[in-house]
Parts: sequence; structure tokens; C-alpha cells
Amino acid sequence: MSAPRLFDRAIIRLSPQEEGEDVLGFLQGLVTQDTQAELPLWAGLLTPQGKALFDFFLWADGTDLVIDCEAAQAEALVRRLSLYRLRRKIAISVDPALGVYWAAAAPDRPSDPRLPELGVRWIAPLADDDVDISEFYRAHRLSLGVPEGVAELGSDATLWLETNAAELHGVSFTKGCYVGQENTARMNWRQKVNRRLVVVPIADADPAKARASYPELGFAVELRRVENMAEMKLPAWQAAAIAAD
Repeated sequence: MSAPRLFDRAIIRLSPQEEGEDVLGFLQGLVTQDTQAELPLWAGLLTPQGKALFDFFLWADGTDLVIDCEAAQAEALVRRLSLYRLRRKIAISVDPALGVYWAAAAPDRPSDPRLPELGVRWIAPLADDDVDISEFYRAHRLSLGVPEGVAELGSDATLWLETNAAELHGVSFTKGCYVGQENTARMNWRQKVNRRLVVVPIADADPAKARASYPELGFAVELRRVENMAEMKLPAWQAAAIAAD
């Protein structure tokens, strides 16, 4: 029986190569999430200024950790993580045998950690008869107002909290230091996010603000100032955040 796979996602595996190496500890000082918490989690790797470079999901696999990321960005993410590895005995590479699978609902599958409405996802070995549902998933995700990936979040272009990361459970404010933590924590302490990514109907899109446009799906992703979003029809999770800003 064919399985619904996201063909535009890839898996990166981090494996300890020496007894005592702690893969979760390695990532703890790099990414926005607390790797000691229950996985899976959605997280980001930021610039020192707190701007998004990559977003991804973290999954546990025994003593290994696997990252569910954009296929187009997988090699770049491997290179970035390898820069931080220094002399640690940790292997970091794309795992070509595994894929990311998605469904609106399925028993015994973990919910998307950002929003339950985003469905369930899991990692499994690839099969020749897998069905590509990437476009269907993208339409579903955008209908819920959730941006993701470099095309929508930007690379070194958007502060992590401007991506709605706090509302979508993509950051821990209690875990301690990580790359970009200082600016992210300061914005949270001030409780003020001046701009946010928002998904808008293509008919209402402003080309000057557009990050990504999907005419075939009827959506665009824009970075707008919060004061210009009060009259917009927003998903409940984002409307609550705007009201609090």
C-alpha cells in the first residue's frame, strides 16, 4: 500500500562516533529548542543576531538524532552544523534511506508540534510506491497561516520571533544559551514583536512585502508590521498573538 510522503523533505542523521559523545548536548547550544525535552520538536538554527537560517524538526532515534528538513537545504544545513562540530566525534550526513510522511490524522502518529491542525508526521524508510503529497500539504499548511522553509522565512532576513516561532512552539525561553539567543530573549522580555510573517490571500498580496507567492494555491506569505494586521482575517492562534502585541 502506497504511503503519503513529503518528497520535498529530507532527513539528516547525527550519530555519536565515540562512547560518551552526546548528540543532544551538541545541539542544545545551537538550536532554539530544548533538546532535553520530549521530541519531536520544531526548532530553528539562527544567526548570532537572531535571524532564521534554517527551520526543521528534531526527532530522537536511540542515541542518534535525526532532523526533518527541507530537501533543498539539507546539504547546506549539514555544512552549517559541521562548522560547529569542531573536534567532536559526531557524524552529520543526509540519510538517503529515510523520508518524511504526513497525514491529516493517523493512529499512533505524533502530531505536528506547532499546531495539532497541521496533522501528523513520521519518519520511515522510503518505498518505491510512495505518493508525493508535498503540494497538498503546502496548501493545508498555508490555509492555517503557518509559514516554513527558506522561501517563506528567508535566510538571515527574519528575526525568529517574527516567524511566529513563540506561538508555534519553536523556541524555549528557559533552556539557556544558543546561537541568536540574546536578541530572541530580549524581544520576548519586551513582549513586543513589531513585524510578523503572515499568510494572505493572493488577491490581497502586496508585492513589496511578499516573501513567497503561490498563485496556484491562492496564497502569499508576507512580512507585515503588526499595526497593519489588526483588520486582517487571521487564524485564531495568530490573532491572539497580534492582540497581545
